[in-house]
Amino acid sequence: MKIHEYQAKEILKQYGVPVPKGRVVETPGEAKKVAEEIGAKILVLKAQIHAGGRGKAGGVRVVQSPSEAERVAKEMIGMTLVTPQTGAKGKVVRKILVEEGMEIKEELYLGVVIDRSKALPVIMASREGGIEIEKVAAESPEKIVKEWVDPSIGLRPFQVNKIGYGLGFGPVEVGKLRPIVVGLFNAFYEKDCLLAEINPLILTRGGEFFALDAKMNFDDNGLFRHKEIIQLRDLHEEDPLEIEASKYNLNYIKLNGNVGCMVNGAGLAMATMDIIKVFGAEPANFLDVGGGATVEMVRNGFKILMSDPDVKVVFINIFGGILRCDTLAKGVTEAVREVRVNVPIIVRLEGTNVEEGRRILNDSGLNFTVAHGMYEGAKKVVEALTRQRA
Repeated sequence: MKIHEYQAKEILKQYGVPVPKGRVVETPGEAKKVAEEIGAKILVLKAQIHAGGRGKAGGVRVVQSPSEAERVAKEMIGMTLVTPQTGAKGKVVRKILVEEGMEIKEELYLGVVIDRSKALPVIMASREGGIEIEKVAAESPEKIVKEWVDPSIGLRPFQVNKIGYGLGFGPVEVGKLRPIVVGLFNAFYEKDCLLAEINPLILTRGGEFFALDAKMNFDDNGLFRHKEIIQLRDLHEEDPLEIEASKYNLNYIKLNGNVGCMVNGAGLAMATMDIIKVFGAEPANFLDVGGGATVEMVRNGFKILMSDPDVKVVFINIFGGILRCDTLAKGVTEAVREVRVNVPIIVRLEGTNVEEGRRILNDSGLNFTVAHGMYEGAKKVVEALTRQRA
């Protein structure tokens, strides 16, 4: 789950991380009022969408008066912002953050993620802030300071000092940076985050650190512990089909292709998308019904697939374990009878009760194409697409 910048900053404030004065608004009139309350000579208006790259796309504007803030807010609210992370459709700006402008001396990066290779949280810091940390890591890895934290022990003071001095700061700056590092890590750990980052973390001309931008992503599996985080969810920023899938505990991600994919297990989902692309087609989605899916979950998952107008062929690729093949077959046949389906459906089943699953499909009287193996299934998917284009 993702949240907006202004929401991440509110959380970080609770952990002692300094942020610029500001407030989110939804109307030009509110923008003027907040600008007057802030009383700064320089103000920054920032579009609040779940995507980076806002500045280059016109989603970050600098103004110098409350009246100018009102005028610019009128231009920004309601605009469709297209960035490298939004895709071609872009996202509609419904809220903007009005903040005081800061005199920036230096921009840094500070973030916490899970290092899966070590199964530990890692704090990463760099004096190359304001740009993608992935680019820094690829081109100048020596510029990134890293500290891994054992959750059973916690973040220790010497580690915080290593980060500050590793960045090349002196004792004064390290002392000011210390509570920010601790606050960011504590927020990451206590809120069950997958990512918590400040980019840029700025050092002002007055020698103070501020979180100029902030991003937090949360582990959906930990949200049951955080009702206050669930309330921050902005459904406008999510695909309607992804929202519908979440109601049935289905893992669904919309993609840009034309082959609807239903699988059980994330690994199989990735392999299915890969083999589709090898044969020259493009997946329209990632839909993992999970190992313990019921007939109802399968039925609803199929309906979600068919709700996407881009889907021209459906590829159901199931390896029956906990999810038995006959359960999958019952769910799919029920869904096809309920939903008007006018696209080919390719089904590959293996595993528990596979023969019974194939029997249910073959005896259903419905137009299923049963494949034996992923290779044959992907080949039949492309053949079906080719026939449609002919």
